[in-house]
Amino acid sequence: RKIAIFVSYSGYGYQGMQRNKGCKTIEGDLEEALFKAGAIAESTFGDPRKIDWARAARTDKGVSAAGQVVSGRFFVDPPGFVERVNSHLPKQIRVLGFTRVTGTFSAKNLCDRRRYEYVLPVFALDPASHRVESPTIEAANPGDNLGEAITSEDVEEDTTSTTGTTTGRFTPTCTCTSSDLETGFTFGDEERAKLTKILQNYVGTRYFHNFTCRVKPEDPSTQRYITSYEAGEVFTIQGCKFVRCTVIGQSFMLHQIRKMIGLAVAVMRGDAPETIFERAFRRDTKIGVPMAPELGLFLDECLYTAYNQRFAGSHEEVSLKSFEKEIAEFKTEVIYPHIASTEAKDGVFARWLHGLTKERYPD
Repeated sequence: RKIAIFVSYSGYGYQGMQRNKGCKTIEGDLEEALFKAGAIAESTFGDPRKIDWARAARTDKGVSAAGQVVSGRFFVDPPGFVERVNSHLPKQIRVLGFTRVTGTFSAKNLCDRRRYEYVLPVFALDPASHRVESPTIEAANPGDNLGEAITSEDVEEDTTSTTGTTTGRFTPTCTCTSSDLETGFTFGDEERAKLTKILQNYVGTRYFHNFTCRVKPEDPSTQRYITSYEAGEVFTIQGCKFVRCTVIGQSFMLHQIRKMIGLAVAVMRGDAPETIFERAFRRDTKIGVPMAPELGLFLDECLYTAYNQRFAGSHEEVSLKSFEKEIAEFKTEVIYPHIASTEAKDGVFARWLHGLTKERYPD
């Protein structure tokens, strides 16, 4: 029968959601668990087209999800489907439940909007935090007006050995709890309003060719519609203060959200003028945009408003309403602690901030 399966997972250690031969992916582990649980026949295992497999969103390497949706034709009987599948999955991947859907349902094609959350440490918004007086890494495109700022991946390759020992030119550390004491910076109502105002630059229909990669500016797929983008209140995980940045849009391109956050942080810290957004959306302009670390990003929910309205009388809603408690627990026990502990251990955001400099983004 055609069903929609609701899944939560931590993307740590995975090369993304989408199956990719030779790589460890969420879909790969989920498909194998479904097969072992008897939900996929041996004759169709390994060929997603035969079971009409579809995912709502293709999360990238290291990116987590609280409310991913996968649809397909699976055997759900006898009772105990969820428990059987979870028994074959690692703890960082959990099937929450499922609902029966129409025969033509597609988790990808019928998803109206997708909501993502980016959890940003407050110290990253402090203009005085993690400054480097003389940046040692050149812009990726020195001939451009704006060179690409260094990403967390670039610093990782240059400064950290496979054992985790820092060997590079600087040794940034996480200052989750020391920022307020050292600089006097606090993220209150005024700062929250300022960050939300910056994020509002993305709302509406825009051309995001500068917020992805390997796509030409004239490609029509770069036009995307963002419904809302807001900064939330400060909350604390393991002694570290964070702020949620929540974006809702129809669909997103590769690295788009991480680059939107990256540029917003650069503007918030005073490393780029707010007028940069006008240039970033111009199709005749190619600029470098900093890409925030993958660590803070996760898919929060996939929304099916039109489908639910159309089939309200014959099918159950495709929504997370029945799993709010389980999702809240997964965020609290898995996703948020991983973000905080990884930052405390590896200083991912701290390293990334060393690449944000005013020299890269002139007025």
